[in-house]
Amino acid sequence: MRTPLVAALALAAVLAWTPAHAENLDPEGRSANFFGGNYATRYTGGSSPVARTTVAYDGRYAPGTIVVNTAERRLYLVTAPGQAIRYGIGVGRVGFTWAGTTAVSAKKEWPTWTPPAQMRRRQPGLPASMKGGIDNPLGARALYLGSSLYRIHGSNEPETIGQAVSSGCFRMTNEDVIDLYSRVRVGAKVVVLR
Repeated sequence: MRTPLVAALALAAVLAWTPAHAENLDPEGRSANFFGGNYATRYTGGSSPVARTTVAYDGRYAPGTIVVNTAERRLYLVTAPGQAIRYGIGVGRVGFTWAGTTAVSAKKEWPTWTPPAQMRRRQPGLPASMKGGIDNPLGARALYLGSSLYRIHGSNEPETIGQAVSSGCFRMTNEDVIDLYSRVRVGAKVVVLR
């Protein structure tokens, strides 16, 4: 039999898992954290878990710059001289990696996904378009890179973070892409390293 105190604590625990902000809900009111729990306890990149964290960063980049290190499968947001926030990412599979410098040209919440023609030729079962939501492969947020077809975006497959599986975009957990989205402005420099 539960006492009133135990019942109150159980309710408090459930409420603690409820999204704190409406912007974390998809257009249908479902949580962006639909994959459940902290991905750092489930995802291992190499031998240790990778979680969003602030790190020392010896780079020549100005604060506000995004640096994607494809080989490391990490994205760094430079926050101050010698400091960055490091995120785990999924990267392009063999034949789909790229390098260069561009800028964030647009930011969208719960973006519509329109697979490019070449992707639809490779995967004929893909839809012509898919509205934003938790089933959408672009996830909760997308940062569009220059005039290219590439994006930094969320994912409805968080287990792919740390892997080389995309067609050139950079995947993040929905939790992490929401965090990055809130910190980055349109026009921010993006450096992609191989």
